[in-house]
Amino acid sequence: QVQLVESGGGLVQAGGSLRLSCAASGRTFSNYRMGWFRQAPGKEREFAAHINRSGSSTFYADSVKGRFTISRDNAKNTVYLQMNSLKPEGTAVYYCAATVPMTTDPKNYDYWGQGTQVTVSS
Repeated sequence: QVQLVESGGGLVQAGGSLRLSCAASGRTFSNYRMGWFRQAPGKEREFAAHINRSGSSTFYADSVKGRFTISRDNAKNTVYLQMNSLKPEGTAVYYCAATVPMTTDPKNYDYWGQGTQVTVSS
């Protein structure tokens, strides 16, 4: 089992920045690839970014590319999502998740955090 706890969400104006953190405990964090997803009200959960086990490779959804940066610190068992130039359509609950294969499909992620709310005002 891997337990994941997100933090860092909040209310921000359009154009602003937030940094989300996801702290992991349980099984060896560095064994897992990590992803960030978001879910807006009434919409399906969508992929935002993922990172490989060492942190040397990342991949982003087109909707966040160039504005979001995913990173990890295996010594701290933590994955981050730096979000810049936030847009009102970025208002959602943001989740981190752990997976073995490198994938953008949420169905293939084994462990999920409880989510953190991000609200972007216009």
